[in-house]
Amino acid sequence: MKKKIKELVLKIIKASFKETADFSIEVPIDKNNGDYTTNVALVLANKIGKNPLETANLIKEKLEKQKNNLFKDIKIAGPGFINFFIKDKFFIDSLKKIDKNFGKGKELKNQKVIIEYTDPNILKEFHIGHLMSNVIGESISRILEFSGGKVKRANYQGDVGLNVAKAVWGKLQNPNQAWQEAYVTGNKNYEDNELAKKEIIELNKKIFERIDKRVNKIYDEGKKWSLKYFEDIYKKLGTKFDYYFFESEVVDLGKKLVKDGLKKGIFEEGENGAIIFKGEKYGLHTRVFINSEGLPTYEAKDLALPQIKYNKYKYEKSIIFTASEQNAYFKVMLFALKQTNLELAEKTKHIGHGMLRLSEGKMSSRTGNVIAAESLIQKAKEMISEKIKNRGFSNNEKNIIAQQVAIASIKYSILKQSIGSNIIYDFDKSISFDGDSGPYLQYSFTRAHSVLQKAKKEKIKASFKNVPKEINQLEKTMSYFTEVVEKASKEYEPHFIALYLTELAREFNNYYTKNKIVDKNDEFSPYKIALTGAFSIIMKNGLWLLGIDYLEKM
Repeated sequence: MKKKIKELVLKIIKASFKETADFSIEVPIDKNNGDYTTNVALVLANKIGKNPLETANLIKEKLEKQKNNLFKDIKIAGPGFINFFIKDKFFIDSLKKIDKNFGKGKELKNQKVIIEYTDPNILKEFHIGHLMSNVIGESISRILEFSGGKVKRANYQGDVGLNVAKAVWGKLQNPNQAWQEAYVTGNKNYEDNELAKKEIIELNKKIFERIDKRVNKIYDEGKKWSLKYFEDIYKKLGTKFDYYFFESEVVDLGKKLVKDGLKKGIFEEGENGAIIFKGEKYGLHTRVFINSEGLPTYEAKDLALPQIKYNKYKYEKSIIFTASEQNAYFKVMLFALKQTNLELAEKTKHIGHGMLRLSEGKMSSRTGNVIAAESLIQKAKEMISEKIKNRGFSNNEKNIIAQQVAIASIKYSILKQSIGSNIIYDFDKSISFDGDSGPYLQYSFTRAHSVLQKAKKEKIKASFKNVPKEINQLEKTMSYFTEVVEKASKEYEPHFIALYLTELAREFNNYYTKNKIVDKNDEFSPYKIALTGAFSIIMKNGLWLLGIDYLEKM
């Protein structure tokens, strides 16, 4: 509908004013302002030498003279907004088209996209920063798939470097401590103990060059444990990666690219034999690509990674999700990539997400400075278990439901915000079954499923043949789903879908409260049941896009 209205308005302003304009068509927040609204008059007014109100009325007059069956009414509001009230027939026709594929688009049809997210370093805690990246990256992957893209999920993990050396050093001091604790031990000693720092730097070389059998054995065992630990978490979160890339695999190419770039003048020699990229020349900051030990840094490895990815999957677009604290780093890295591989640099996009904090302050953590993702999930799960303990579920059912609802509560809390925003996570609000939460969306679907099961028992078949004289806001809200998904896909913003689903669930629950849906004596019961079925399809598809499981009972 947005496209239809935009085409009509564009046609009028081109014919009447010999002008064009970049204007928006949106669904107004206040439903009294129509089903759609446009700011075209405000954008166009200066170009044609008239005030916005006058311009809006001229466009309205032209639209009303046209023979089209879309508009029930057109009104002017405020300084010159044009509000469109759409005929009910359009919404009913839209409802009839709702099936399991409703909302799917073709904007990215067959476009190859690789999306990198999560990116934990081995031998360290999988913390809430990794959790946030995973939730956002997985949702964007699904949204782009839903828009026709051929998406591959990638996970780039640090398996060499000082962080790994610190953990291995800690394990060498105390083989009985957990790997996450070993890292904390190594990190503390690296900062406070000059001898330990020297040993860790030397150990880093040994790991990199694999020249010590004892070290190799400990390292290999740790890496194996670490990857399984991550995989268990991915399974809980509903993520399955297509490709796993490791720093150790990109080291050699990274080193070569930097040395080749040094010859071409892209890089320069710094102090003690280091090779640097002089970012100040371009309004950026300087970064080291090969350190004084002759080892490639993160920057050099990230320079090689796009080529390694491309060798695996000939993508048209590569999207990387990290915490926004790495935004400045990626500006330099991507600028350097432009100098070494312009084609892949132009295909690459970095998106930084905000940070997750707890409203009640820090939770306890084994590492003392980060919150483990598992701790967050477990606490939410315990709170949900307590909430549903008297609902007649078996222990197994309660365990499954509690975990699915706990993860939904966390995912929704992350995805309802714009990606760049920091998030204050509130446990009580996140697990609420009423209002702005993941469990509320799940509960709304469960309620609709229950209605459909009841209709099946009563043998009342869904049908849109007999339609009431007036439709509700529910029907209108359902028709917006495709447009919302398209917007989320274009702007890489899952929060559009999260907020839309909350509004849709609210409309359905209002409808449910005011209407007896399954009623053999009601001539409109088949319509109400069909409406409930359409709602459940949209809710199921929308939840999938957010990576949230739908539940048939709660």
